[in-house]
Amino acid sequence: MNAIIGFFKRALHSDAQADRVVPPSGFTAQLTLFASGAMAFLAVFALALSLAAGRLAVEWGEELARSATIRIAAPDDQRQAQTDAALRILETTRGVAQARALSNEEQAALLAPWFGTELELDTLPVPRLIEVIETPEGMDAAGLRLRLAAEVPAAVLDDHSRWRAPLVKAASRLKTLGWLSILLIAAVTAAMVTLAANAALAANAQVIGVLRLVGAVDDYIAQAFIRRFTLRALIGAAVGMALGMVAVLLMPSGDDETASFLTGLGFQGVHWLVPLLIPPLAAGVAYVATRMAARRTLEGLT
Repeated sequence: MNAIIGFFKRALHSDAQADRVVPPSGFTAQLTLFASGAMAFLAVFALALSLAAGRLAVEWGEELARSATIRIAAPDDQRQAQTDAALRILETTRGVAQARALSNEEQAALLAPWFGTELELDTLPVPRLIEVIETPEGMDAAGLRLRLAAEVPAAVLDDHSRWRAPLVKAASRLKTLGWLSILLIAAVTAAMVTLAANAALAANAQVIGVLRLVGAVDDYIAQAFIRRFTLRALIGAAVGMALGMVAVLLMPSGDDETASFLTGLGFQGVHWLVPLLIPPLAAGVAYVATRMAARRTLEGLT
């Protein structure tokens, strides 16, 4: 932490004489401020997407891993008996915390999105569903299947593995996409700052020549550009970050029925502190980009 603070003190240390080399306003100043602000704004959303996707991957994986379903697809006259037999097996199965048969109303609610709310289960060959909640240690799904096959032929165990894997994989890919977006944002920021620094150096070529004639070394001249562009990137990124956090805060929550798909999108808890890293990181990117651009351009002016 002390090393980072020391770095920014050196990078942003003011020198009135050297600061006169870099124009305080104009195209380069506006470009740097706008680019760093816009990229910081986008970085906030990329962070929100990545962190939310990571949470969803964990939540979906844990919730689906702790639950299973047993379907009893037996004739009407045997369905209740086989349901009771399956429940007795589950009572003696290690790793099962709770098991219960869903009522007709609960099953109708599950099918309502496809068949409507007026569905009558008695008119359809709908299997009886048993909800199984596992303990944290989990159950032996293979062993349970063997017991069900021997004692309840009409029972089919679904441990949700075929649902869990694609969901977790999709959420993990979204998380990776978010971090890749942040890397691209950093690269674009570096490119824009480099362009602005090159333009400022080219515009001040005559001033740089005069400074060399009076004894100024390239490190002194370069530091003036580095300090000014680093400060501009820091200010622009801070403004963009603040606007981005406000925009994320104002997004519809999952409590709104019209936007329930947004549940969990955004920052939670200590994750609200993560965007605060964006301005210093943007300043660091600007520092490196300007330093490289200044050294390359000054060597070319020799």
